[in-house]
Amino acid sequence: MAVKETGYLTEKPYKVKYITDPSQEELRELAIKHTPAIMKAAYGNINKLTRLKARKAKLTYCIAPESEKDNFSGNIIDPVKAGELIERQKTYIEKQGTLIAINAYYGYGKGAVPIQWLYTLEAANLAGMQQVLAFPRSAIETEEQLIQPFKPKFRLVYSAGLGLEDMPGKLAMLVDLENWTTHVIGSDYFGETKKGALRMLNHYAYGLGGLVLHAGAKKVTIDGKAMTMGIMGLSGTGKTTTTFSKQGELAQPIQDDMIVMWPDGSLTITENGCFAKTFGLTEESEPVLYAGSTHPDAWVENVFPNPDGTYDFNKIRLTPEEVARLKDMLIDSGAPLDNMEAFISGKVKIDDVVDEYDIPEDGWDFTVWTQNGRSIIPMKAIKDAASFDDIPPLRSLGILNRDEGPDAAVPGIVRLQTPELAAGYFMLGETSKTSAAGKERGKTRSPFTQPFFTSPFGLQAKRFSELAAKLPGLQTWLMNTGYIGGDQRDEEKGVALKVKIRHSSAMLEAMLSGKIKWKKDPDFGYEIVDVDAPENAELLSKVPKEILNPKIFFENKGRGDLYKAWVEKMKTEREAFLKKFSVDDNIIHAVASR
Repeated sequence: MAVKETGYLTEKPYKVKYITDPSQEELRELAIKHTPAIMKAAYGNINKLTRLKARKAKLTYCIAPESEKDNFSGNIIDPVKAGELIERQKTYIEKQGTLIAINAYYGYGKGAVPIQWLYTLEAANLAGMQQVLAFPRSAIETEEQLIQPFKPKFRLVYSAGLGLEDMPGKLAMLVDLENWTTHVIGSDYFGETKKGALRMLNHYAYGLGGLVLHAGAKKVTIDGKAMTMGIMGLSGTGKTTTTFSKQGELAQPIQDDMIVMWPDGSLTITENGCFAKTFGLTEESEPVLYAGSTHPDAWVENVFPNPDGTYDFNKIRLTPEEVARLKDMLIDSGAPLDNMEAFISGKVKIDDVVDEYDIPEDGWDFTVWTQNGRSIIPMKAIKDAASFDDIPPLRSLGILNRDEGPDAAVPGIVRLQTPELAAGYFMLGETSKTSAAGKERGKTRSPFTQPFFTSPFGLQAKRFSELAAKLPGLQTWLMNTGYIGGDQRDEEKGVALKVKIRHSSAMLEAMLSGKIKWKKDPDFGYEIVDVDAPENAELLSKVPKEILNPKIFFENKGRGDLYKAWVEKMKTEREAFLKKFSVDDNIIHAVASR
């Protein structure tokens, strides 16, 4: 797949007034004035309640004829229909008369790509958030370049206020890879602007021989030697939490979401800030992210506001009084007025419309606060962040699986001792669905946890194998950040175990320090902690043996048959999944051999 180089895009494609690269203070003023369902918090930062609570992958389309469908991993849309929608967006934009233009870069140093983001005024908060994550021109360009007009390679055009009555969900994300432009129409959720740019970067980097990984990165110093660790994971698996936790003598966050591996073994970080999931944040458990999310320079999305303007990061069910207090914001975000009034008056009780898992019926979402709250934190607000000018070689790369359910049996930590095993498990991208996935529950798979890869997913395994071969000594691993034998409700009942943040930190530190004695798992072939080895006594004092070897948990609970059934189920499902993407037979055999 070669990259089509089209040169640079025109700087001002619409006949409107441009507010170009306003300051953060100016963007906050524009957001307060023009963005619905928004408020200033007690901390001084801005909190937006969005109508959409997650990205809409099913409503994202690459522009291509039906005859080219096999060249794409997701939905496509006919160029004629796409052109009609893009023209409709242009008409809307020029009628509005004003665009906010953010001219900046994704990437720092080698691999930096100039991108222009354009927003209508009702999306001013999104412009402010995106500006935080992108690298300013001054960080990348020379003095001579800075006095010249900006030359973007990519563009993202965002019109949050334009609804598309003839499209599913009344919105669409149109990805034009021929012209390196993404059009977001009708969504007010920040993930669409962030991932819109990163989706194009995926396609671009692959064409140049690289691979974008949906991964955080941290600089870890062990025994005086520094390395970079990459942590892959879908939303809700703990990728950002793990990136910002401490291991070794010193752990410094570098990047929390996307990195690029290149053929020469080098690494490019992509963003100048952190996009953190806020549900469950406490100052004690995650002090760095808590401090960042309450920093005056942060932008916040969908975090519950207390009456005094502080945040409740743990809010789930709302009372009628709380709904009444937030009524105007909830209406602005799309809550049905009749249902709200019925709830406020007491005619409808919360148990009538919300199930035991706190999932509301359609039309009653306002009674349960989304767990997909987010914060955008500038790296300057992150204590002890690593310098972008001193990133050590990538020496450790892993994937997070937030396992849950009655047959949750993924070990706390696993060493993937061969490139084939690593490619296979990274390709599987297993986890449990979280609040970011909407109301759906259950387990899911996403190759390389990378739903932003536009080409056939199997290409990722091939490219990773090629790149890994150029990184001798790369340590690859998998970690469970969820549960053993159940979910949160089961843990509360004492019949399941939770893999806690302190467990994860202890396991990673022991692995990075080379203090784990491993043994081969007889069912899957990867390596797990040998809980009987004296060398692992220190780790076992910090992490229960049932987390390190879940088979012990199931057998002790008299559920050994359930464990055996899970083993066979996983092998069958994993083999079928990998075959679906035409993954090499040696990779399939490594993962699913019997």
